[in-house]
Amino acid sequence: MILGMEFSAGDTGFMLVSTSLVMLMTPGLAFFYGGLVGRKNVLTIMMQSYVSMGVSTILWWAVGFSLSFSGGQGGIIGNLDNSFLSGISITDPFTGNGKIPLLVFFVYQMMFAVITPALITGAFTNRVRFSPYLIFIVFWQLFVYYPFVHMVWGGGLLADWGVLDFAGGIVVHATAGMAALASVFYLGARRVGERGPHSIPLVALGTGLLWFGWYGFNAGSELQVDAITALAFVNTELAASFAAITWLAIEWRISGKPRFVGLLTGAVAGLATITPAAGYVQPSSAVIIGIVAGTVCYGAVAWKNHNEWDDALDVWGVHGVGGIIGVMMLGAFATTGANPGGADGLFNGGSTFFFKEVVAVGAAAAWAFVFTYGMLAGLNRLLPVATTEADELEGLDEAIHGESAYL
Repeated sequence: MILGMEFSAGDTGFMLVSTSLVMLMTPGLAFFYGGLVGRKNVLTIMMQSYVSMGVSTILWWAVGFSLSFSGGQGGIIGNLDNSFLSGISITDPFTGNGKIPLLVFFVYQMMFAVITPALITGAFTNRVRFSPYLIFIVFWQLFVYYPFVHMVWGGGLLADWGVLDFAGGIVVHATAGMAALASVFYLGARRVGERGPHSIPLVALGTGLLWFGWYGFNAGSELQVDAITALAFVNTELAASFAAITWLAIEWRISGKPRFVGLLTGAVAGLATITPAAGYVQPSSAVIIGIVAGTVCYGAVAWKNHNEWDDALDVWGVHGVGGIIGVMMLGAFATTGANPGGADGLFNGGSTFFFKEVVAVGAAAAWAFVFTYGMLAGLNRLLPVATTEADELEGLDEAIHGESAYL
């Protein structure tokens, strides 16, 4: 037997490209967040994204993949049988379709683990010290991310119950968004305000990288090349575009000016919202999902501003709310006419499926919020989590890292 002959070269190549695209989303997130903060805090928030690439990769190799995808059928968490890739050969196939090496599935899912905790950082910008942040991303993945990966995608409790999540509305966006809100409530507002985005071109660059990478995030989640791959790709583009234009139109109507940051934020909201439904709904439904995403996420951010919650970069309003309503709309619009391997949603006679999706995303959101708040409080007993007012005044780039983005 020639090594690798049992695998599909086309599917394997596609998944390696998709993995690379998802990896690119984390630098994209760094640019997106970096442009939104002030000049004295650019490197700090960008480093929080980049350091997740290192820490989360190591943790995924050590225990994350095994806890997510090894054993534990019908349960909350897996086992440690595949820790450090133990028992996995380079010739082992991914049992989900037998077309790609298991190692490709391992590294593809790794990129999801990398970006998910990095999403949270936009909520507590300028307010968290670096050492506690490193501890935070380890324990948050162990107790929030890995269990929900297992329950939804690893043959666990929610999968057995019939819950679907094509690319991470429950697993990624709802959990990260609600963790972000818990962080805001625990840490409170920044003591030193910022005047707004210091570099909108950086925000635009980050949005472009995120949008580009999201094709790997959503279309790649089919884990092979077929009609559903194309469907997820098309739905991703439609929802992002309709959400971007919807947000732009609403903000233009209210403020009297068509704002670039609003257009960019709307696109990300559409991308987050279509994620759970991308491979399970018709393109016409993706259009509706995009319009709803642009409208509801804009309203959530406005509500956040009205209540003076200092979610600096709108993680809750965009990713949390987007992920939650995306799962709910999956429960409403899903159809086996689009994907025979999916389900029929509320509007296609599947009221039970809709109920399960709502319960699942509600449980994920609640656990992510409660655990995050409790962990920050517990961590603060061991070492100070929040930055000092002096650090905020100086800027965290210099105060914590001894570096400056601009001379």
